[in-house]
Amino acid sequence: MIADGLILMNDEVSSTSFRVSRVAIGRDNFLGNDVTYPAGGRTGDNVLLGTKVMVPLEGAVHEGVGLLGSPPFEIPRTVERDTQFDHLRTGEALRRGLAAKNRYNLRTIGLFLFTRWVGVFLFALLYLAAIELYGVLPHVVSAVLFASSIVITAVYFTLVHRCVETLHPVRPTICSIYHPDFWSVERQWKVHPIHYLHAFDGTPFKNVLWRLMGVRMGRRVFDDGTHIPEPSLTAIGDDCVLNYRSKIQCHSQEDGTFKCDRTAVGAGCTIGIDALVHYGVTMGDGATLATDSFLMKGEDVPPGARWGGNPAREM
Repeated sequence: MIADGLILMNDEVSSTSFRVSRVAIGRDNFLGNDVTYPAGGRTGDNVLLGTKVMVPLEGAVHEGVGLLGSPPFEIPRTVERDTQFDHLRTGEALRRGLAAKNRYNLRTIGLFLFTRWVGVFLFALLYLAAIELYGVLPHVVSAVLFASSIVITAVYFTLVHRCVETLHPVRPTICSIYHPDFWSVERQWKVHPIHYLHAFDGTPFKNVLWRLMGVRMGRRVFDDGTHIPEPSLTAIGDDCVLNYRSKIQCHSQEDGTFKCDRTAVGAGCTIGIDALVHYGVTMGDGATLATDSFLMKGEDVPPGARWGGNPAREM
């Protein structure tokens, strides 16, 4: 199973040469978010590669274990808490679960296509109206319509996400991936307008959109391109800085088990470029998370502290 953000690196470039190699991933592997897997990775079958893990290139081949961190270290492949749903992964229970999930996914596909079509229509209507009226009315009218085509469409997409979330609110939970609670969260990921929201990175309007989606967003927050998959579980204090490609992720998914919990970022915090904050985390006021760090689930960062690394620790 592959989570979001996997990158397969099968090329190597130096100042004098270029080489392309095969990338091979063993059977029954689970790859977490933001994993870069290079050619020659020393992992075999039945390996869990945790979020942002550095894949080992030397030493013995790892099999039947989990890997986490940078540099990587071994952890148990499966924790006992996740085995409570093993009975849903085989036999008749699996067949029924897959059939029900496929039906749910078909409805999600229909919802996604319809809402995206309406969004494109709304954008095109305003944009084409601006072009048609350019030589008829004062140019300021066309300028307003051009700007409105972007802003109104963004508001529409965020309200679509909020409506979908309202029908089945996200709450802290542990459940199987064959449970409707997970399916509803997965549907919200599908209709999430993050790619459209990036048009407003670095502007105050981005915070307005996050509030519309359910984030408890403070004042004077500078968002230069963060991603928040579960807005209603996220709280961010005043005067925070959220850097480019950072992520506040209030969920985890491993071995057929889905887990999510609330995350709170205090006032005056800084989350570095490409850093990831996991679920159940509390960052005290004025805390800093360094670039490319992974703040693991359940961590409590003291006020004013500076943490970094993978997994993140006090620096």
